[in-house]
Amino acid sequence: MSQWLEWVSDCQARDEACVLVTLAAIQGSSPREPGAKMVVTADGSRGTLGGGTVELLAQERARELLKAGVDEAQPQLEEFVLNDSLDQACGGRMTLLFEPLLPTPLKIAIFGAGHVGQALVKVLADVPCRIDWIDSRPEMFPQRVPGNVHAQVLAQPWEAVAKLPPNAFVLAMTHSHDTDLEIVDAALRAMPDAFIGTIGSKTKRGRFRHRLAERGLSEADIDRLVIPIGLPGVGGKRPAEIAVAVAAQILQEHYAGAG
Repeated sequence: MSQWLEWVSDCQARDEACVLVTLAAIQGSSPREPGAKMVVTADGSRGTLGGGTVELLAQERARELLKAGVDEAQPQLEEFVLNDSLDQACGGRMTLLFEPLLPTPLKIAIFGAGHVGQALVKVLADVPCRIDWIDSRPEMFPQRVPGNVHAQVLAQPWEAVAKLPPNAFVLAMTHSHDTDLEIVDAALRAMPDAFIGTIGSKTKRGRFRHRLAERGLSEADIDRLVIPIGLPGVGGKRPAEIAVAVAAQILQEHYAGAG
């Protein structure tokens, strides 16, 4: 793998915004060849365009794009003339391509690495989203997970709720109804803006509503719980079919909110 791909992958794994700066073209003399790349984050950079003033200006420009956020997150070309004003008297020109790579706004927490959880991760593998995949059983995770997935083992999975983004999609689909209950209870209390749901039947829905009320949750909070999850009208009980229905519901809710 090229170094710059590793640098970008590292940023994506940390859910950190970065700008990929590429030396797209040169005229005359230049300290680096076309194709040279640098990855710039808010507080650092990796790679080099040859050093000097142009590299410093490129880092400053990249950080301006990061501060601008989503509205300005479009690739941009800029040309720099290597003259005395830049303290680089090569006399050439460097055209730089700035490509902001921002974290995806779609965050999903999947609790449970059973058949449905694994099927859902496969469906979402190529969707621009960030997935936290949590289970108490390390042996349930495959040896390799997609690049947009962060798998973690927790003896008490609901403890992960406290570290989730406030607008994440929280999906409880573990092997235990009691564990699912703890997850949705924690999420309903801590995440007022989140989509919170679990797989299950009408019977499970009734029991969960009763038990959540016993724990002191209000009717309004309990009404936020989506059970069963999955886009209505998408039938089938196989794990892959359930995964398709759940993924479709996530995307529908996500883009409705974005709109």
